[in-house]
Amino acid sequence: LHLCLSIRDFLPRGSGIVTRRPLILQLVNSKAEYAEFLHCKGRKFVDFEEVRLEIEAETDRITGSNKGISPIPINLRVYSPNVLNLTLIDLPGMTKVAVGDQPPDIEHQIRDMLLQFITKESCLILAVTPANTDLANSDALKIAKEVDPQGLRTIGVITKLDLMDEGTTAQDILENKLLPLRRGYIGVVNRSQKDIDGKKDIRAALAAERKFFLSHPAYRHIAERMGTPHLQKTLNQVDVV
Repeated sequence: LHLCLSIRDFLPRGSGIVTRRPLILQLVNSKAEYAEFLHCKGRKFVDFEEVRLEIEAETDRITGSNKGISPIPINLRVYSPNVLNLTLIDLPGMTKVAVGDQPPDIEHQIRDMLLQFITKESCLILAVTPANTDLANSDALKIAKEVDPQGLRTIGVITKLDLMDEGTTAQDILENKLLPLRRGYIGVVNRSQKDIDGKKDIRAALAAERKFFLSHPAYRHIAERMGTPHLQKTLNQVDVV
């Protein structure tokens, strides 16, 4: 899940399938700021650009460099004063068509990989869906409902709110009226590819996200329950029943 859940930007980004191995990311609140990989015992990364490069290199080491996938996880621990204690698992997005050297049954392989994690009763499921698509056709919500039919562990995350057609909003979704979830929905606004290419840092992105919700007529009444910081806080505090 490529959300700005820490103040550092170190997850690989790009078009197509970028996450090709599960990334188990443990965030630890600490005075010092550095990262450690399980496969690089004893080495502390203080340059987070090197963290990104190491994720990419370790992904390619197992899967090759031509879009192959593997269920073997990468384990990364990030210590920082700017994070809450939280463990996240970044998984490949669901895809239906094989590219590069991916196997013809890529859809089933990714589904099996997702199920390895989201069937665990101790895991919260972030069902991420773009606001500019039909929520009823969300692959994320569909698979979440299969393993969590009562919605005890599922939080809906709505992205790309800033890319919706003019005159349309996701107000009914975010107010939990359209397809209600027990834990509801949280809207986020991530950086665009243009922002990333222009090196817009995460602090500026979070400020822009906050301004978006506070100034939008459809969302300002729920602005305090929207945005990346609120999502982070919710994940840190919530218990799985």
